[in-house]
Amino acid sequence: MPTISAFQYVPPFAQGVVRDLRVRWALEEAGLPYDVRLIGRADQSAPDYLALQPFGQVPMLQDGDFAMFESGAIVLHIAQRSGALFPKDEAGRARAASWIFAALNTLEPPIQQLAAIDLFFAGEEWAGLRRPGALDDVHVRLRQLAAWLGERDYLDGAFSAGDLMMTTVLRLLRHTAILDAYPTLKAYQARCEERPAFRKALRDQMAAFERA
Repeated sequence: MPTISAFQYVPPFAQGVVRDLRVRWALEEAGLPYDVRLIGRADQSAPDYLALQPFGQVPMLQDGDFAMFESGAIVLHIAQRSGALFPKDEAGRARAASWIFAALNTLEPPIQQLAAIDLFFAGEEWAGLRRPGALDDVHVRLRQLAAWLGERDYLDGAFSAGDLMMTTVLRLLRHTAILDAYPTLKAYQARCEERPAFRKALRDQMAAFERA
C-alpha cells in the first residue's frame, strides 16, 4: 500500500492548503488505499526522509522500494494509473497533463507570490510596494483562465487531474475575495470541492492538525 508524507502541524493559515492534499485527493478519486506518514520539523532534515524527499518537504509517495516527490509529479503518476483522473484517449490525456502543468507553472507562481506577501510579509515596506503589481499579475492569469473556462463545467470535458490541480491552486486565494470578481471560476472551484473525494481528503488532512 502506498504511503504519503504530510505535516503533523502547520499554522492555521496553511491548514487545508498543504500540498499533500493534492495527492490525498488524487488517491481518493482513483479509489486507491494509502497510509499517511506524519512528519515534524526534525523529520524534515532526517537522513532517512531526505533520502526520499531531497528538500525535506511534503508530499512524498513511497510504495515498497518505489518513491517519488513533488505533488504535481505524484498526481500525474496517479492519473496515469487511474481511469478516474485521465481521459481514455491519448489526446485527452495530453490535454489533462497540460492543465496540470498550467496550474503549477502559470497560475501558481503569481498566486503564491501574492499569498506570501499577504501572509508572511504584510508588515514589510517592500511588500506594500510590490503587492499592487503582484495583484495585477494574478488578475491577468485569472482573466485568461475564466475566458477559457467560459460556460464549461471543467477545463476540458470531464473532471480530470488538471481540474484537481487547478482547484488546489485557486484555494491559495482563500484569504482574499479576489475570486468574487470571477463568478465562473468561483463556481468552478466550488463544483470541484463538492466532490466526495475532495471532502474526504480535506477532512483527513485537517484531522491530523486537530490532533496536534
